Amino acid sequence: MTDRKGFFDLSGNRLSRRTALKGLAAGAGLAVAPGFVRYAQAQSSEPIRIGFQAHRTGIGAAYGRWYERTTNAAVKAINDAGGINGRPIEIIVEDDGTDAARGAEVVAKFANQHKTDIVYGTLFSHVVIASAPTAGELKIPYYVVSEGYHVASGKMNRWCLQPGITDVRAQVTSVAPWIAANAGKKVTMIFPDYAFGYDHRDYLPPAIEKAGGKVVAQIAIPPTESSFTKYFPQIPAETEVIYHVMVGPAVLTFVKELGDFYGSNGPKLFGFIDSLEAVDINSPGLEYLDGSHFWEGSPRYAQAGDSEAEKAYRAAVGIDDNGAAVGDAKDVSTAAHMFGCWETLYVIKKAMEDASYKGPQDRAKLVEATEALTEFAEGPEHPQGKKVFNGKIHQVFGSQNISKLEGGKLNVVHKTTIEDGLYEPEADYTTQPL
Repeated sequence: MTDRKGFFDLSGNRLSRRTALKGLAAGAGLAVAPGFVRYAQAQSSEPIRIGFQAHRTGIGAAYGRWYERTTNAAVKAINDAGGINGRPIEIIVEDDGTDAARGAEVVAKFANQHKTDIVYGTLFSHVVIASAPTAGELKIPYYVVSEGYHVASGKMNRWCLQPGITDVRAQVTSVAPWIAANAGKKVTMIFPDYAFGYDHRDYLPPAIEKAGGKVVAQIAIPPTESSFTKYFPQIPAETEVIYHVMVGPAVLTFVKELGDFYGSNGPKLFGFIDSLEAVDINSPGLEYLDGSHFWEGSPRYAQAGDSEAEKAYRAAVGIDDNGAAVGDAKDVSTAAHMFGCWETLYVIKKAMEDASYKGPQDRAKLVEATEALTEFAEGPEHPQGKKVFNGKIHQVFGSQNISKLEGGKLNVVHKTTIEDGLYEPEADYTTQPL
């Protein structure tokens, strides 16, 4: 028997909590309280194993490093709060080299060798596009933090989901009216020559035209290019604004060469922050960017109106007010994208709880539970802001930020609404068998 202060044996003698629990577990003829059963099960449960497909090397290495850092912070927060269904999360990492073929191999390795419950985390679109078929064939949920339109387009399969970050089509649809009204109506686009860049190529022009502007030129540049000056003569003289969205290790060279080419007389600039993710805004040679504007998913620099949830998230991940690693100003984050890792893990947690997920046998139930989600409130689990989720196309929608570079930092000057980025769905994954 017990009182509120401790445990006693049948003769009324006080027992230690350890002795009492041991006795309860060993007593063959004694009933064990349900609370102790749940406690014992939780303590002995296998962890939920998440295969993190990481860009540790290749052109996505800067993103991969911060995606991994954000993932570890989110997992710690979730595990400290009790895990998922009483089970801790364990992250198993494999480097895909930001390579398409290697990406598919990594997904297969997670499913067949590591026996992970799900695969998670991929960013670069060519890796996602190559990896998704393998996830579908092996029937393992594949949660990507990729940003490309390839998931929402219906070109993937029912096992591929993007519930933690908005896609390019929504992003450009949101920001196009602001560009036409504030930067210029005659737009030249410079973008990487692969799937992510093609999303910009395909969906910005109609959005600009709807806003009263026109895309006068489109220049695709290989993502492995190391020098860009030879492309700049292709920019028409009538251009009022250059829309740039370069990625990879040569982005700093791209911006410097653009500045050298135009000097102080060039068109206005509107860039996706992808062009400068993980790059110090105040690096020598970037003075040319002063006064220009950028899209940001989540702002790199702390803003005056940041919520308590945003502040807590930044502290957990370990970035300072300038978006660099705490204690190392040179280690600049990929803040505009990496929040998607934090938010995706919390979506996975919610879906697993809704599905009463117990193991790989429940993978189909997990997909269905994710599809059933509809919205996420702004808060500790979703610090970037409120989201709505369309389960038919496996895509989330949220607000976007337009920031101006001035005084050596990026300041948010406009925030779009969720409605600004909505579009008519072209697919319905829920009609596919699992």
